[in-house]
Amino acid sequence: MNATIAQIEHIGVGVDTARYGHRVTFVRRDHQPAAPPLTVMETRDGYQRLQSQLERLHRQYPQAEFHLHIDAAGQYARNLEHFLRRLNLPMVVSVGEPKRNKDYQNVFYPKRTTDDTESQAMARFGVVEQPAATYDVADEFYLLLEVAGRLQAQIRDSTRAINRLHNLLARVFPELATLVSNLGAQYVLILLKKYPTPQRLAKARIDSLKKIPYLKPELAEKILAAAKETVGSLHGELAESLVLQQVEQVEQTLANVDRLEKLLIQAFKALPRTGHVQVPSIPGIGLLTAAVLVAKIISMDRFVTPEKLVGYFGVFPQELQSGVDPEGNPLPGNKKQMSSKGCDLVRRYLWNAAKSAIQCNPAVRDLYARLRAKGTRGDVALGHCMRKLLHQVFGVWASDHPFDEQRSQPQKASPANQPDSNQPKGDCTSSPAETKTAAGHKRETCPQKKVVTAANSNVEPSPQAVKRPPADDGTVDYGLLRQQVTMEQVLTHLGHFGQLRGSASQRRGPCPLHGEQPGSGQTFSVNLQKNVFRCFHRDCHAGNVLDFWRYYHNLPLYEAAKNLAQTFQISLHPNREEEPVI
Repeated sequence: MNATIAQIEHIGVGVDTARYGHRVTFVRRDHQPAAPPLTVMETRDGYQRLQSQLERLHRQYPQAEFHLHIDAAGQYARNLEHFLRRLNLPMVVSVGEPKRNKDYQNVFYPKRTTDDTESQAMARFGVVEQPAATYDVADEFYLLLEVAGRLQAQIRDSTRAINRLHNLLARVFPELATLVSNLGAQYVLILLKKYPTPQRLAKARIDSLKKIPYLKPELAEKILAAAKETVGSLHGELAESLVLQQVEQVEQTLANVDRLEKLLIQAFKALPRTGHVQVPSIPGIGLLTAAVLVAKIISMDRFVTPEKLVGYFGVFPQELQSGVDPEGNPLPGNKKQMSSKGCDLVRRYLWNAAKSAIQCNPAVRDLYARLRAKGTRGDVALGHCMRKLLHQVFGVWASDHPFDEQRSQPQKASPANQPDSNQPKGDCTSSPAETKTAAGHKRETCPQKKVVTAANSNVEPSPQAVKRPPADDGTVDYGLLRQQVTMEQVLTHLGHFGQLRGSASQRRGPCPLHGEQPGSGQTFSVNLQKNVFRCFHRDCHAGNVLDFWRYYHNLPLYEAAKNLAQTFQISLHPNREEEPVI
């Protein structure tokens, strides 16, 4: 019996979530039940039953680590996840992956779809696949996420209300939509409240219309002339009541958006201190846009490169090309439009930030000017500016340094560094425009690393070789640094590796970060194969080898990287000249 218990190192815990309660299944690595399944209600007693079951399993299998996988359906799993992460147990919590969860359920239980089969499939998924732990979100970030979600829903409601107003005016005053670009603009709503139908408007004096704030006199004259010759089919008191009622709905939804924006900024200011505080230092990005970005990014550790961040939000132009000519050759695709992927909330505010940045952000302003000079359509050029802003967000957040306007300016080439006229035009060293910097980092740095780069105006990857920056340029290749040192090396160097128990890649023991004494617990867990760690104490940390080093020495990320490299004699800038950027 003792030998069997010693062999059990992993237990899968699958949770199928629902509105009022959750079904939980416990499975060992041999796919046999580790404990009877539970129905956990959304109450204190229900949560306590789950905690008691997990603690009993921990006493029965003291060497086992729980791999708890939650199929998050809507917001029903949020409370449970919050509760489980604060238990002092050796547990890896992963949330999501609905497609893989469904595939697992279909493979093992193709003829049944019940709470039991779905929770069993997720328990098997957890213990067999051992997915990485989902990033633990601080309580303050939960509030930011909640406000951002409500703001996103409220903006959609306001868009629907404006669309309903547009549909109504198409039969009451169709000419108005041809004269104004936004029916939700404040001056349009004031106009419609005073003159809800064109018949009422036609009797107004032009001086009265010109007193409406932000309504230009020439536009007021055009609207008055259109009202006198309208072709609208709905009129009378009933039509007036319908317009007034819809205008009131639009005003109410817009007022709700304004209140939620203020709450979002308030939640943003209450966040714990991380590199995200540097985002508003980027010219063009205000507190509101920064709050929206942080709410959807949460942690920059989720993104290895700035291009991953760009792809996550879908901020890139797409070329439209379809069909072939009579000879079978593809028709040229000259038209480009912004990708429809990504979060519409981020795209809304980032679009406005880009319009501001082309006025006050040197790197963005220069990029926009270059693209427009080449004949790029205005909206596509703004899309590239949005992409560059995300590169800058990545840089200032990952480095935890504010935006440096001087370093973002184009650098003048010295006579010794003037481009050779015989060089191919595709070489990045031949174009001073391509050596712009943003947030204090050089354009020549490989865009796949954790430094911010100026967004290239060409969405196609460049096959040409580029030279890496010199070793004293202030940048760090964080990804490459993590590949050159292991958790075992770091723990051995610090004298903590001998205190860990286990013989496989997964080791456990007292936590060196919050000073846990040997024999007092095993809250610290490290995977030597994946080079990641996690402490299950509620106030401690999790992450990779570089995260461990900075938490242990209480250093900022950049300083921790330099210190780690010096300790293990690792080069921060290996010589990789003429390496192609893919």
